[in-house]
Amino acid sequence: MFKRLSLPDAPAQKTVIVYFDGRQVTAKDGDTIAAALLSAGVEVCRTTPVSGSPRGPYCMMGVCFECLVEVDNIPNVQGCQVLVKEGMQIRSQNGARRLG
Repeated sequence: MFKRLSLPDAPAQKTVIVYFDGRQVTAKDGDTIAAALLSAGVEVCRTTPVSGSPRGPYCMMGVCFECLVEVDNIPNVQGCQVLVKEGMQIRSQNGARRLG
């Protein structure tokens, strides 16, 4: 469903290794967490508090909050607003958000 666009003369981008729910994911340097997950075929990154319905990145601009994940033990991170970093530990956010 999500396909990365590439320009024919664009220089190669550095790759970054991150982990989503313990699974190694290869991302491009400069990707947001949401873009990296979608590129890796991950469509669900959280569940809703009431029904447990699966949710994933939608607007990709910080409006909908469907891409909430836990990053390096910090909950409620909008995946579409944060760039990946080498070794980042990303986990699905299930159910109600924890408040800090």
